[in-house]
Amino acid sequence: MTTSEEFKQKLKAGNIGDAFTLALSESVELEITTWVASANSPQTEKPAANSCMRTRINIVEGSIDNEVGSQFIGNGPYTELRQFHTQQVQEGRQIIQNNLENLQQLFTVLTRVQYQPQQSTQQQLRESNPALSPSSQDNLP
Repeated sequence: MTTSEEFKQKLKAGNIGDAFTLALSESVELEITTWVASANSPQTEKPAANSCMRTRINIVEGSIDNEVGSQFIGNGPYTELRQFHTQQVQEGRQIIQNNLENLQQLFTVLTRVQYQPQQSTQQQLRESNPALSPSSQDNLP
């Protein structure tokens, strides 16, 4: 089961705290890998060290680790892919930022649900993010 599926399953079961913990634990590190596969290599096969570039960004430790295979440097056949990989890393940073903002909103809602049980969940969602508020067309009770 993928993390996304597990997250959705926990939400459906009403385990909001567990879902939040799972989301937070999975948002700590982002790994971006660029590699050149041969036509007959399966997608599940790990790339050879000399034919891949890998960047790991760990937001807890504040570290960025890069691995660059020999075929991506100097006169290697894949040097033109370095710019592509760099663009993917930049997009990865934006993904991390968006995920952290979403987790912050989720945490805000979770905190309000836990400490203000007398308010309805819909009211809490409206207060934390007006974009999530139901419209007059939603026919909600």
